Amino acid sequence: MKKPSESPDSGFGVGDLLGLGSQSVRKNYYPALQERIEELERERNRYKWLFENALHGIFQANLRGGFLACNPAMARICGYDSPEQLQHRMIRLREQLFFSAAEFDVIRQELLDYGSLSAREARFRRADQSAVHVAVTMLRRPDLGPEVVEAFVADITDRVQAREKLEQLNAELERRVEERTEALQNANVDLRYQIEEREKVEQELVIAVDAAKDANRSKDKYLAAASHDLLQPLNAARLMISALQDSTLPDAERRMVHQAHRALEGAEDLLADLLDISKLDQQAMKPDLVYTDVDELARSLGSEFEAVAANAGLGFRVRSSPAMVRTDQRMLTRILRNLLSNAFRYTRSGGVMLAVRVRDDDVRLEVWDTGVGIDAAKLDEIFTEFHQILPQGSGGRQGVGLGLAIVERMVRVLGYRIDVASRPGLGSRFTVTLPRVPVPTLQAFAKPAPAVSTDRGFEGAPVLVIDNEPAVLESMAMLLSRWGCVVITAGGRDHALARLDESGLTPRAVLADYHLDDGQTGFDAIHSVRRHLAMDLPGAIITADRSDETRALLRAQYLPVLNKPVKPNRLRALLTSLIASSSF
Repeated sequence: MKKPSESPDSGFGVGDLLGLGSQSVRKNYYPALQERIEELERERNRYKWLFENALHGIFQANLRGGFLACNPAMARICGYDSPEQLQHRMIRLREQLFFSAAEFDVIRQELLDYGSLSAREARFRRADQSAVHVAVTMLRRPDLGPEVVEAFVADITDRVQAREKLEQLNAELERRVEERTEALQNANVDLRYQIEEREKVEQELVIAVDAAKDANRSKDKYLAAASHDLLQPLNAARLMISALQDSTLPDAERRMVHQAHRALEGAEDLLADLLDISKLDQQAMKPDLVYTDVDELARSLGSEFEAVAANAGLGFRVRSSPAMVRTDQRMLTRILRNLLSNAFRYTRSGGVMLAVRVRDDDVRLEVWDTGVGIDAAKLDEIFTEFHQILPQGSGGRQGVGLGLAIVERMVRVLGYRIDVASRPGLGSRFTVTLPRVPVPTLQAFAKPAPAVSTDRGFEGAPVLVIDNEPAVLESMAMLLSRWGCVVITAGGRDHALARLDESGLTPRAVLADYHLDDGQTGFDAIHSVRRHLAMDLPGAIITADRSDETRALLRAQYLPVLNKPVKPNRLRALLTSLIASSSF
């Protein structure tokens, strides 16, 4: 009997299945098979290791039933101790694995329709019945069964929680924005209401201010008319009283005439004080600033009060120093006159002194007296209207309390400072401090030197004038020519260099406007001329630009500046200085 392998009807034998020839089937059949089995075993072990050590959950399951297989990671995700425990407990996926049956139904239908799904977010039920958020990828395996699937699962709880936290924060932010917006809208409503109310108040205030201005104007007109009408008869009465004082009268009548004179004098002073205080309170008194020689002013006041001192039997001295200030001469005179009158009024014995002291950049005008003095507690009150702080002295009539108030307001208007030092029973010192005019300004306001004859003043000295205004060039040429200069005119830097080459003259001085055409400056033009002639020619800038920046720039270049409009005497003095400094 033949063995099956020896049958001639068989298509192929075991050797053919294993890739062995007929001669070696019996020799090699079992070793080759063993090798294939070992290879398959190695592959199985490799996939088993990957399956068991994967970080993501892996499971195989039947959608109509439970788990067929799962790895340790899947057990950890679902809160079980081992895959076996999970597989044993997971009999119905719909009710036991998925936290929501509706989610399972949707996923099952999609798998049946499409065969797979990727990274679908879902909620699985843990062993403690809590939900865990996962991202699941599933694939149908119809080769293993009609509803068998394989799945890969990633725990995304942290990501979901972070997302929910972000959504909460966004919602909170939106809520805060809405609340803030509502608050701002309410604030805007309140603000609009306040603005409307303020505009209403401002309108009412404008009406009130206009009414007050009208009332003040009416008061000013009334005061002006009243003062004129009152001062006329008062002046006539004073003239008559003065005539009587020069007459020979009995002692009783002489005392009556003297009292009448003092009363009329007080009425006149009161009227003048009321007019001044009214103007000061309304800010209607504006300073007219002029340059004033305080030495001359002090000596003039000294002459005026010599008679007052003689009548009061008091000593009076003026100690002055030369100084120039820029002030309102009338207001400064009134300040000093009121301080002197006050000093004589409250001085019984001794004397009064007017002193002018120069300290660095300040001028101090001091009025000293040896009067009754002022208590320290009352020093803050003496500049208040109608306050009789000082007791009556023997040096004159009692005031009404406006003299020092006028002094304080005038000092404030002029921007000066007033200080008081006093000791009861020993006297007082009032000091007004104001800025001194610098020495260069004093020189500018000094009396001009005698004029130099124009026909030979500059003796044909060439002078270069650079200005972009033809009318200025023409007028400067006419003026300087009359002074004896040979004038070379140019409209700019390049034109000046060309004119010098044409004339063949070397200027003794250069006068240049600061702002020229094409962005050029007189500073550039002067330096170009110096480089062209290789000479350090004296130069000056004539400009209408009075800005601090320009002045600082030119000062750094050591160029003298003369501001437009130019005064001929100052131009002549500048030109004389420049020509005198030239070295040829």
